[in-house]
Amino acid sequence: MSSRDDPREEYSRRLESRRAALADAIRRHVTFGNLRVAALGTGLAMAYASARGLFSEWWLVAPAAAFFWAGARLDRAVKARARLGLAVAFYERAIARLDGRLVGTGGETGDRFLDNAHLYARDLGLFGEASVFELLNCARTRIGEETLAAWLKSPAEPPVVRARQEAVKELALRTDLREDLAVLAEPARAGVNAELLAAWGERPPRLDSSAVPAWVWLLSVAGALAASGLLTWLVARIGLLQLDADTFAVLRIYVLVVFAVCGAVVWRLRARTEAILGDAGEAAHGLGLLAGVVGRLEAERFAGGRLAELRAALDVEGLPPSRRLARLNALMDLVDSRDHLFVRLVGSLLMWDLHLVYAIERWRRMSGPALRRWLAAVGEMEALLSLAGYSYEHPDDVFPDLLSAGTPCFDGEALGHPLLSEAKTVRNDVRLTGELRALVVSGSNMSGKSTLLRTVGVNAVLAQAGAPVRARRLRLTPLMLGASIRIEDSLHAGVSRFYAEITRLGLIMRRAGEAPVLFLIDELLHGTNSHDRRIGAEAIVRGLVERGAIGLVTTHDLALAHVADALGTRGANVHFEDVLEDGRMRFDYRMRPGVVQKSNALALMRSVGLDV
Repeated sequence: MSSRDDPREEYSRRLESRRAALADAIRRHVTFGNLRVAALGTGLAMAYASARGLFSEWWLVAPAAAFFWAGARLDRAVKARARLGLAVAFYERAIARLDGRLVGTGGETGDRFLDNAHLYARDLGLFGEASVFELLNCARTRIGEETLAAWLKSPAEPPVVRARQEAVKELALRTDLREDLAVLAEPARAGVNAELLAAWGERPPRLDSSAVPAWVWLLSVAGALAASGLLTWLVARIGLLQLDADTFAVLRIYVLVVFAVCGAVVWRLRARTEAILGDAGEAAHGLGLLAGVVGRLEAERFAGGRLAELRAALDVEGLPPSRRLARLNALMDLVDSRDHLFVRLVGSLLMWDLHLVYAIERWRRMSGPALRRWLAAVGEMEALLSLAGYSYEHPDDVFPDLLSAGTPCFDGEALGHPLLSEAKTVRNDVRLTGELRALVVSGSNMSGKSTLLRTVGVNAVLAQAGAPVRARRLRLTPLMLGASIRIEDSLHAGVSRFYAEITRLGLIMRRAGEAPVLFLIDELLHGTNSHDRRIGAEAIVRGLVERGAIGLVTTHDLALAHVADALGTRGANVHFEDVLEDGRMRFDYRMRPGVVQKSNALALMRSVGLDV
């Protein structure tokens, strides 16, 4: 694409094109499948007629040629059908994202990245069903997903963020690249463990030389001759070949001697061979997808900046990384072939394991040290493509201005939550600048307080990952996040909800003493009595502010409104309202200055039939 077209129109156009192509591929699949069956049937009929002397057997060439021609075309049709099916699914998921339908679309939820000890990942819904990760992620490899998850869980420094922003802007229009990666015909997320593979590549050689010794070749040739002799003996046994007694005796002795020698060598080197093949099998499995992704990225060219650096990391002398990874993948397929019956029978005669060991160690000597660089480049490129896809699909979202270190600041205008559709989003301004350090947000149940915290938190995460944010404008300094929103008790650990909350608050307090923190605390200390809550809440918010932190605290307890007053110019009260219309609670989700003046708890209880 050369211009920033409407993403829905572009996706819909591409989806219809891929669906039409898929229907054509299905027709070709059926047509060539039927032609192949017809060629086979014709060939069998002609073979029967030829056997009866009705015509020459040379006529069988025609149906045989038709059979193989139809088979080749059928194979192409099957591959095209699979590729186009994946393309259709890619654009269907993209349109579902635009419609706000994430659950059930087959996207990766990132559950494996959830960590209860993390200070905000679970609270902000970064991972899991209908999560920020599921919204963003379009990575095909595990290293790509791991890189994206790491960016969401750890804020980057301003220079790094700015470099990512420029890369995302350049990648945003490369829909073809994202599609090409999505249709790679390999199972997603079944790939390699990047750290394990990189560490394997960096280990010192286990063999003195990567060249196969001459004696191994000699034994292999002798073994191949012995295998041929064994086959000859079997043919003679079933009467298809005549051998005199002397020849048969010599052949038998030769096969037994070679088998014994080769078997002894294989047994003698078995421990080292199994160790090398075992380590390679553990680290280097599932490389097909990675090789495909690298191959597609090798074809891209970039204007400069971080993308050019990442592309340069894939440049090596000789074979490109994709070919090298494909070679290693082929070697691992040969390692797996050791379980095949034929290989089990003649493997020791051919010195099969030793040839594999030397080939794998030769690959590791030549390419192993570069694996970590290749994997890091692929992971970062895929993470950037995920952010670029989100940027393309949300053209109204802006890139934030990440300020250099200084007085902590979060200044957002018209903030919205990225997981809400534009039709449902109610935007609010949140400004924590200058002397203002904390907002105490009061309001009734379901009025939007928790959503506001998540909106602020998620946009801060996106901003410091390098992504655009759901806002008209956002300026912020580097901020660590600390959230207490989805705190739960633990029966297994014997921890109450209140104890879990104050433990999290203690961690946020300690973090605030180490770096600037944006704190987001929902229903502060609501698990204790009003007297202790009042004293504790003021002490906690004051302690955070005095440590240089900024943030928001929500409460439905109007008695906690004094916390903002106690902070003077460093604190302010804001609130959300609701109205009761025709027996139903209605919310406008707009943040207003001051303290809320009413509660809806009794009205909500009555609305569900409770007699209060």
